[in-house]
Amino acid sequence: MAPRKLAAGNWKMNGDLASLSEIDQLCKAHPDPGCDMLICPPALLIHPMAASAQAHALTVGGQDCHAKESGAHTGDISAVQLRDAGAEYVILGHSERRADHGETNADVAAKAAAAHQAGLIAIICVGETEAQRDAGETLSVIGEQIAGSLPERSDSANTVIAYEPVWAIGTGRTPTNEQIAEVHGFIRGQLDGRTGDAVNLRLLYGGSVKPANAAEIFAIPNVDGALVGGASLKAADFGGIVAALEAAG
Repeated sequence: MAPRKLAAGNWKMNGDLASLSEIDQLCKAHPDPGCDMLICPPALLIHPMAASAQAHALTVGGQDCHAKESGAHTGDISAVQLRDAGAEYVILGHSERRADHGETNADVAAKAAAAHQAGLIAIICVGETEAQRDAGETLSVIGEQIAGSLPERSDSANTVIAYEPVWAIGTGRTPTNEQIAEVHGFIRGQLDGRTGDAVNLRLLYGGSVKPANAAEIFAIPNVDGALVGGASLKAADFGGIVAALEAAG
């Protein structure tokens, strides 16, 4: 049986309490979606969003976590704290974290292990820069990220992989269908042998996904959903992506 599709929204550093009205609209428009719906808002919105989502088919996640459970780490948040606030997922290794905060594959693996220990599903992000793509290094870069970012005992129950070509995030550019298919097929192959159920581990595509191109992207082999940035901020836009994923089966 194919894994259940996942539409995941990453609000990044956007949104406030008033933005929760978008969640109400989304849930009313999709009361019984044919895929999993997830929103990862800024940390201060996790608890109120999770409380609101309890009555709906929506899950909530965090955008990062620390590898330690607690301690003197000013400004950080632990996986245990995310779980306590109502989160069920956490995004890890996003290209913006890797670039802005210098996160290494080892850092991501340590955070993912902490997320698993806390009972969270880790969405581990991988992807190449434009320079790496142009140099023909895409698959080697992603292979290294997969090998270094997944902790032991990663499987379909606790891990999701998101391919996000860095050069396509927020630029309006997207790789060709053939390029997406090549990378997703490569990732599936890399997972084979590392996990006992590679065929069931969900692979998301992230990079300028919007209602206009979602259906075409979801028709590509080994694409099990999307990690959506800006288009997840508005119920109408994200709802269009959810509808396309539902139609894709």
